Amino acid sequence: MIWAVILAAGESRRMGRPKLILPYGERTIIETVVRNAVSSRVDRTLVVLGANRQEIEEKIAGFDVDRVVNAGYREGMFSSVKCGLSALPGSARAAVFMLADQPDVRTLAVDALVDAYLREGKGIVIPVFKGKRGHPLLVDLKYRRRVETLSPEVGLRGLLRENPEDILEVSVPSSAVLDDIDYPEDYKRARRRSRPRKPPRPSRV
Repeated sequence: MIWAVILAAGESRRMGRPKLILPYGERTIIETVVRNAVSSRVDRTLVVLGANRQEIEEKIAGFDVDRVVNAGYREGMFSSVKCGLSALPGSARAAVFMLADQPDVRTLAVDALVDAYLREGKGIVIPVFKGKRGHPLLVDLKYRRRVETLSPEVGLRGLLRENPEDILEVSVPSSAVLDDIDYPEDYKRARRRSRPRKPPRPSRV
């Protein structure tokens, strides 16, 4: 099985308020990310919770996802990577680590990673936009024990440095894989993108 692991435990300190429950389009940021994950070709989705757990759980209550709580979320994002990894069953084949503040990473981008992984057999699959690597990151769970031993300072970058021959880069057509929402200005820009475009006015004859 291929799992999506959504890293949703952060404290939103740079935003100054819980960002994942902020409005985004017709939903919230976290609802949009979860919807994109469960609509993709992954088999199951796991959400790693921490800060603002109750509010986030209320928002995602209607989705068929698994949940795990990272008690050490204040230690940083890599603690959520490890927490999510340890919660996956032994039958899990690969994990797509998704950032919970990337609502514009659509289902098609996740599917592109899964398809490339199944087709090419590489252990690490990364989306690339105009030569720049982004997220999500797909990792074959043959690396499970190695990830568990990586230091927080290095994180998953260490896995990439150690295994360059096992990396597959997948070109995607959207810069969304490079963009996340950290600051209020990021949120304002993202909301402008999320607003539905008004249909053009009919021309007068």
